[in-house]
Amino acid sequence: MFKDNLKMAWENITNNKMRSFLTMLGIVIGVASIIALITIVEGATESITTEISSFGANKITIQITGTQLKTGLLDRDIKKLGEIDNIVGVAQTVNDKSNIVFNKKVYENVSIQGKNDVHFSQTADLVKLGRGINILDIDGENRVCLIGSDIVKELFYDINPIGKEMKIGGITYKVIGILEESQGFSMSNNNESVIIPYTTAMNYFGTRYINSVDMYMKDGEISDTTTKNIEAVLNASFNNKENAFFISNMQSMIDTIENVTGMMGMLLGGIAGISLLVGGIGIMNMMLVSVTERTTEIGLRKALGAEPKRIQQQFLIESVVLSLVGGIIGIILGAILAYLVSIILDNPFTLSYITILGAMGFSSAVGVIFGITPARKASRLNPIDALRSD
Repeated sequence: MFKDNLKMAWENITNNKMRSFLTMLGIVIGVASIIALITIVEGATESITTEISSFGANKITIQITGTQLKTGLLDRDIKKLGEIDNIVGVAQTVNDKSNIVFNKKVYENVSIQGKNDVHFSQTADLVKLGRGINILDIDGENRVCLIGSDIVKELFYDINPIGKEMKIGGITYKVIGILEESQGFSMSNNNESVIIPYTTAMNYFGTRYINSVDMYMKDGEISDTTTKNIEAVLNASFNNKENAFFISNMQSMIDTIENVTGMMGMLLGGIAGISLLVGGIGIMNMMLVSVTERTTEIGLRKALGAEPKRIQQQFLIESVVLSLVGGIIGIILGAILAYLVSIILDNPFTLSYITILGAMGFSSAVGVIFGITPARKASRLNPIDALRSD
């Protein structure tokens, strides 16, 4: 019986191709919108979180604004931070601007960053060529440096800069490495930067205070507890003065981004779901029209002994088939659209099976819900009245 009803439903759909297509159009648009929007949002989320994770999901960044009495952290404060549980490394940074010179060519207003060996050991893919700063450079306050890709192009065109000497603010430094080029979404751009040992930088800048610190955790899952311990040390260092420092937790940032994009995906999916509802209304309208047009057929079948539940099943199957076919077409169109957008935005294309199953389930539910009323109307027709209506 089910097989016969399915065959009859399919024949009725194919015999009215244009009407069936227009009826499915709302389902197609709704499913395509859901697939495309959710997939695009998931791809963007993955791209952003991957980029942030490359800076270290296990990293906590501290920016010091200081107070009138104490404008930054001292070495003893850095030591106390390093003794906190779950901390495996502390990388302090000293920043300033200066001009650099190589072979009488000048590069003005360059960012000079003082870093330590921990920064290089804890950060992946930071050095493109040469080596990073090591503990011997820190202890010896060596005059060595790593340079960004833009500086290489400007000052060392067609020259291997490794081992060459250049002047930073009139002082000679030896180039020991080239920094990897920063691309896309980046929280820090090293293309126009020079990195030197932080101890050398502090002497060069004439300061004993540190205003930026990166702290690396052993376990990022307990970052909230670790952050509270860091706050306790910093509050003691600055006598509990408000706004003396700001702490950024990479893991918390990733969680926040995922929550925001998740809510955005649900909102966009809900908006796209309105198209599905409109499509469902279109299906119900078409099925009601179909019941009216086929009143004589229904009366004849009932007169020949067809049970009401079989009549109801036939029209319900027809409604569900329309929804499923529209859903399949929508999934294909939505996937193609999401793929094209991912190429344009340079985001990963991640079409999850959960999204596909959800869209198909939703479209099937629309077919059932909006097909019940026409199906019940058909099953309740009086065969004598139906035959007289011809």
